[in-house]
Formats: sequence, structure tokens, C-alpha cells
Amino acid sequence: MINSWNEWDPLESVLVGTALGARVPQVDTSLKAIAYAQLEDARFIPSGAYPQQVIEEAEEDLTELCQVFEKLGIQVHRPQVFDSSSQHGNPFWKSDSQYFFCPRDSALVIGDMIIETPMPIRARYSETLAYRALFAQAFEAGAKWLSAPRPLLSDNNYLDKAEPKIPTLTNEEICFDAANVLRCGRDLFYLVSNSGNLKGARWLQSILGQEFKVHTLEGLYSYMHIDSTISLLRPGLALLNPARIQKDSIPAPLDKWDVLWCPEPIDIGFQAPYENASTWIGMNLFMVRPDLAIVEATQVPLINLLEKNQINVIPVKMRHQRTLGGGAHCVTLDLKRTGKLESYF
Repeated sequence: MINSWNEWDPLESVLVGTALGARVPQVDTSLKAIAYAQLEDARFIPSGAYPQQVIEEAEEDLTELCQVFEKLGIQVHRPQVFDSSSQHGNPFWKSDSQYFFCPRDSALVIGDMIIETPMPIRARYSETLAYRALFAQAFEAGAKWLSAPRPLLSDNNYLDKAEPKIPTLTNEEICFDAANVLRCGRDLFYLVSNSGNLKGARWLQSILGQEFKVHTLEGLYSYMHIDSTISLLRPGLALLNPARIQKDSIPAPLDKWDVLWCPEPIDIGFQAPYENASTWIGMNLFMVRPDLAIVEATQVPLINLLEKNQINVIPVKMRHQRTLGGGAHCVTLDLKRTGKLESYF
């Protein structure tokens, strides 16, 4: 059931998230530092369920995305939703939950292995329980299934104040979201940011061993995940965010690849006050295979750029990707792709 080494091999099976139960957790030290670091005061953000219209429309868009996959002959799995308002935690803190919208964030698939990652936001501590039945089924079918050491997530993990390009996540414990990682065969790119620290990269390297190389990217983008900064399209071709990467700062070894610079994204807006992604979520695309991408439908300049480079595009609606903080890559987790482990550099 599990086999995925990179971001572009032909897709066979995928997990698609859900907007059902999506809510804003109570703002605590972790949520303020990781997700709202740029705000002077996050107390104005109301906790509780997102507006029903947001949930219904986002779920409608995800259902249509599932139909796109199914028409392509791809097997689709969905989360098992539990009550996200219930309290969870450890002896040092308690929190409610956030959502099951972005399975990309909490689980990393490398080959036939599923890694549950040690997420630094307390509200997301128990999120992978929504995928546990699926992971257990994959384990019974022969997949390797492991979890990173559970962090305590004490206040020592977070800085009080955000500084440009300086992450608010300290190196106190092993902490990172799976969406801080892009897979490229034997090479993985790991963004050091608010949602992933250097200690997390060291742990991942220790687990994968000398057969792999984890490339840490520092000083690029301190907010959160990597997949609105870099997209790997096919061997030898990457899409880069020109607001965060310059020609003289392309991460090695991507400097040996051909590069497409993402055009200025079309702003689809968000439902105030819930801004959980910048306009650059527009470049958050999903590769079905090397010649086929799924892109948010309003991003016409990006669609045109991809088509000029022999990549066909299926446009999909993601009306609330800025509100909920997840584009086509975020809301999916590729479980199985046709392909084998290779080196691309």
C-alpha cells in the first residue's frame, strides 16, 4: 500500500483531508509562536469552529478533488474524523484540536515507510489519530510505520517575538512538520522554520541513514512549510518562489536543475480574520505524474507557465486555501506512486 520516493512519480493511491470539524484552537504559546508569529496580538482571533459556509464549501472542493483522482483511476482514502473540540495533551498542558484538512503536515511517506512527525503546535498533537486505521491497514500489508519521539512542547520550545528570517521554534526538542520536507529520491530538502528545527533534521537523517541526504535549508523562509516556496515538478525541473529565493541563493543541489520562477499569484482572499496562508499558497500544487499537475483554478499565470513547459494542468477549486491554510499539496498525502528509489543529482 505504501511506496512513494518523490513528488512526481505516477500516482496510484492518495489520502485527501477533510474540512469537517475544522476549528481554530484556543491560542496558546505554541500556536502564537508557530502560526501567528507575525501578529502583534493574536488574542483577537476567535477560537472555535470555522463558519459553516467555509466548512461546507471547503469540503465540497475536497470532494471534487477526490473525484478528479478517481476519474484518473487513483485510489482515494479519507480521514476518520473525531471530535476536534475535545481536550488532549500531556501532564504539562492541555489543548483542543485544529482539523484534519492537511494530512501532508503530520505524516511523511518515504518509500514503504510512514513517519508520524513531532509537530510543534500543541493543538495538532493527536492529529494522526484520524489516519490511524489507514496506517494500521498499511502496516498489515507490509509497510513500515513509526513515530518520531513525542516532544513535551514546553514553553522553552518557542520564542516570544518573531524576527525576520529567524524561526520562533527553538532547538529544545525534536520538532518538525512533515510539510517541512520535500522528497527527491535519495535527497530530501528540509526547511528550517517556525515548524521545523535543526534537531528535527538531525533526527530524520539518523533514521534514514547514509543511503539518504537531508539538505537543511536555512534563512529562506521562517514562517512554516516548504511547499509554497519550492515545488519539485519532475527530475531536473523545479518551481521556485521569487519572493523568498533569489538566483544567487538557489539551494544546492537544485542549482544544477532548470528552474521556473513562479509568477505573482492571484489573490483569492480569505474570510477575515482567519488568514492562515499568504497569497503564495497559490503555487502549492500537486504533481499527479511528471506531465500532469493539479493547480488551484484561479492561478492562470502559473497554469500557463506549466503548460509552456510540457506539464498539463487540471484546475481545481480551493476557495478557502488561505482561510484554512492548505493548497492542493497540503490537503493530500501520496501513499503510493509507481517508481523506485533513485538519485537525481
